[in-house]
Amino acid sequence: MTKYKLEYIWLDGYTPTPNLRGKTQIKEFDSFPTLEQLPMWGFDGSSTKQAEGGSSDCMLKPVRHFPDPARKNGVLVMCEVMMPDGVTPHESNKRATILDDAGAWFGFEQEYFLYKDGRPLGFPASGYPAPQGPYYTGVGYSNVGDVARKIVEEHLDLCLDAGINHEGINAEVAKGQWEFQIFGKGSKKAADEMWMARYLLQRLCEKYGIDVEYHCKPLGDTDWNGSGMHCNFSTAFMREHGGKAYFEKLMEAFKNAREEHIAVYGPDNHMRLTGKHETASIHQFSYGVADRGASIRVPHSFVNNGYKGYLEDRRPNSQGDPYQIASQVLKTIASVPTEAAAAA
Repeated sequence: MTKYKLEYIWLDGYTPTPNLRGKTQIKEFDSFPTLEQLPMWGFDGSSTKQAEGGSSDCMLKPVRHFPDPARKNGVLVMCEVMMPDGVTPHESNKRATILDDAGAWFGFEQEYFLYKDGRPLGFPASGYPAPQGPYYTGVGYSNVGDVARKIVEEHLDLCLDAGINHEGINAEVAKGQWEFQIFGKGSKKAADEMWMARYLLQRLCEKYGIDVEYHCKPLGDTDWNGSGMHCNFSTAFMREHGGKAYFEKLMEAFKNAREEHIAVYGPDNHMRLTGKHETASIHQFSYGVADRGASIRVPHSFVNNGYKGYLEDRRPNSQGDPYQIASQVLKTIASVPTEAAAAA
């Protein structure tokens, strides 16, 4: 029997953006445990804004697990928060209630800033560095510094070793800003892996004395880019049938559901979606081929393939909850009939 370190990870009850939480228990198994072997576990919900002190018990229900590359015999356990009965989802448990579709593919592009002493990594103690331009996909000390690449490379390896479908990294437009991409089939699977990748990044940065800043516009109303979490999406119908008529109806549905999308696309998005810095206005819906200033970017490959493939919603921001983002995308897609388009 081997003693395994089980790191139970969940989302707390803070709003508008939940925080990641984690605690460890030790269990013996003959080999790396299956999900079914992982027990439910209680925690003090009064300390995470998920219960009152007089009735503080909440339960953690394992829903996904991964090997923990940073620990000997470690297991990363993604959990849903349940009420004390272990059956009823807690009101903060968005994963339990979202739409899911195994045929829907999601690719999330997580932008973020690395922060040191209250400022983006590489910023001088006062004022600003040289303007944006050379930092995006940049190389060299003057562009990326001496520690950021260590962090993003180590994070990439941790994700791959954990079995997370990490698809790439790059330095972003602003100094100290980076991005990684996660792909998954099914909204729950894709969102699970994004949250786990966020957890691994934040835990990794502890040893460097650096924070991860997910706010969508941490530098405020300045000439510096904000951070998004662009959502690339497709369904089986979009990939296999599609067509221009269906695409136009889909865009009309996204236009009509603009408020519902903005409501779950992350807090403070009015600071980011200004029509500047590769964003569309929060008050309007637009789409365009290869247009990074539109609400939805339509890839050339989509049009050239007979309006089949994937689309990119550029409005979700870096603090958005991928569970709710993917679910809202599926809700809007589901409102567009496919029978007539398939027959055509």
